[in-house]
Amino acid sequence: MTLRRTLFLSAAAVAFAGALAFVPAQAQNAVPIKTHDIGGVVTSAHGPEAGVWVIAETRDLPTRYAKMVVTDDQGRYVVPDLPQAHYKVWVRGYGLIDSPKVDADPGKELDLTATLAPDDAAAAQYYPAIYWYAMLKIPGADQFGGKSDIPANVTQTDWLNLMKNNGCIGCHQLGGLATRTIPAGFGKFESSQDAWARRIQSGQAGPIMVNILAGELGAAPIKYFADWTDRIAAGALPPVKPQRPSGLERNIVVTTWDFADPQHYTHDGISTDKRHPTVNAYGFVFGSPEFSTDNIPYVDPVKNTAYIFHAPVRDKGMPESLGPGNAAALKPLAPSAYWGDKQIWDTHINNHNSMFDEKGRLWLAAAVRGVKDPDFCGPNSELPSAKLFPLKESHRQIAMLDPKTMKYTFVDTCFDTHHLQFGFDKDDTLWTSSGGGGGVVGWLDTKKFLETGDAAHSQGWTALIVDTAGTGRREGVAYTEPGQPLQPGKDMRVGQVFYAVMPSPVDGTVWGTLRGNPGSIVRLDPGSNPPATALAEIYHVPLPGFGPRGGDIDSHGVVWVSLASGDLGSFDRRKCKGPLNGPKATGDQCPEGWSFYKYPGPGFAGIGDNSAESSYYTWVDQHNTFGLGNDVPISTGNLNDGLIAYAGGKMIVMKVPYPTGFYAKGLDGRIDDANAGWKGRGLWASSGDRVPWQQEGGKGRTPMIVHFQLRPDPLAD
Repeated sequence: MTLRRTLFLSAAAVAFAGALAFVPAQAQNAVPIKTHDIGGVVTSAHGPEAGVWVIAETRDLPTRYAKMVVTDDQGRYVVPDLPQAHYKVWVRGYGLIDSPKVDADPGKELDLTATLAPDDAAAAQYYPAIYWYAMLKIPGADQFGGKSDIPANVTQTDWLNLMKNNGCIGCHQLGGLATRTIPAGFGKFESSQDAWARRIQSGQAGPIMVNILAGELGAAPIKYFADWTDRIAAGALPPVKPQRPSGLERNIVVTTWDFADPQHYTHDGISTDKRHPTVNAYGFVFGSPEFSTDNIPYVDPVKNTAYIFHAPVRDKGMPESLGPGNAAALKPLAPSAYWGDKQIWDTHINNHNSMFDEKGRLWLAAAVRGVKDPDFCGPNSELPSAKLFPLKESHRQIAMLDPKTMKYTFVDTCFDTHHLQFGFDKDDTLWTSSGGGGGVVGWLDTKKFLETGDAAHSQGWTALIVDTAGTGRREGVAYTEPGQPLQPGKDMRVGQVFYAVMPSPVDGTVWGTLRGNPGSIVRLDPGSNPPATALAEIYHVPLPGFGPRGGDIDSHGVVWVSLASGDLGSFDRRKCKGPLNGPKATGDQCPEGWSFYKYPGPGFAGIGDNSAESSYYTWVDQHNTFGLGNDVPISTGNLNDGLIAYAGGKMIVMKVPYPTGFYAKGLDGRIDDANAGWKGRGLWASSGDRVPWQQEGGKGRTPMIVHFQLRPDPLAD
């Protein structure tokens, strides 16, 4: 190369480098995208906006579809793998208000301008519900024990338990715009207390709201709720501001599909077999409509299409599963601000929860008949379970749906069902909870049932009998009844039975939660010949924890539970130091087995360090279906608008930014393609709020199926 050419190239390089200094920041940060992506840079008057959401939504597909991602530290984003359609795209984030929606198609670069919030009040409208709900005042310790209008038998933890996931927030989110304000549709009231007294009577869920606030708590909470909404109406704002997503939270991709209809809700969603998470790969994801309807909604996430299956019942003329004994009334107690006097829920099947088996069949906790049990459940039955604990009625049984043929099969069980989970035994035993009542834990030998069709001889159930006699065996039926003092030589029967149910992959035992304050978990060992050999161990939740609801178990036998104390609790039986049976093993024998991890978000003032989070359920990712590793517990963040994973000693919030008000009652994880990296894995949940019209968008908003994925970085496609 000649000296002249060398000097020319050097000068050109200098000129090019100088030109780079004047290239706009957005051009320097240009994001390479592929045919099915939308990507670009988000900036505002402050420069690149890191940790904000970019939302792409379309209504061109068979059902409304939206995908959401988070910008990286340079404001760059990639919304990956979008179906071909026309999209509206906008920016949402803390410290912002929504930017104008921009038309876009996949395959094109799209830089976006974020809109800064004009003031704190505007910015706060996008905060998760927990920031608003934490503004609710909690009575001080000096107000309990008969020292105020609070019933004398109610403690402060009783109060919190009912203000959170074992009461009000067990059905719907509190703190969203719809609940922190009083609907104009109720009319005028002399006071906000009168407005709240009227509000809790609304709709078919009115009786349960009245029973909690005006019954168990003697109407004392009404003045606190009135004060809360009054302060907000006067302009009070959350004293704590949320932080934008950081770290792994910026790698989350959220996809939503609408399903069901505006007046019905879903309790849960299910995508695969927990034991074998590659089952039903890329297949339908089903919802459970609980008290709302007999129409089971499901989504095809490949075709982006939502469907309905109308589930039948066996008995003609079967009454609706509403009214006394249920958590929803047959008719509205008082008119709803949204639906008036209309009866919007009309279920017979009352499908609370569903699970896939390893063949891809869907098993449902669903009513198939009226409440009166058949004769084989009663005292004159030959069934071993009936001889030990005869049953008269059940409000929900089991059904099976084959998604390949849509054949629906009735399984007539004597015991109540609520949640269900498959065991790890050769018979594919399906274990069920009852929701807490009914007195027994039931199971179905699905292998026998599928071979014979004989429901009576394929099922069993047992009361929870604790070996307080200390003999290592079950002492017949001569046990101490619930609430009675222990008697030497007798075992003890626990009256309350499982809410969550969790078969252990370690030793064949089955664990369950008992709701309440302080609440408990129970280990049930079926033994070699259940029910005659079935024995239980009970472990109360020690302070500072209290109030378990949903829970799951990891591959080492450690139980993880959502607690009303605002904590994720774990219990490891291997840490117990004292005897696990005998007269002292009545619940308090192993506090050392418990550990607590506070959920994220602000807490209520005046009661110490706490989180107002009111998690409904916890699920354990035993098979790394999401990408955070094996045995990661993941909770529903019912006031954080998303899911919360506990991994590496940190809480990771996976927020659904749109619509605000996302609330799940369960989740699971599926591996669609183990060789596809992050794209072949993900978590699935249904929006489970009983009042979907209280989400952003109001009346007309339907439930959703939501897919959460974890990519290696915020720009991965």
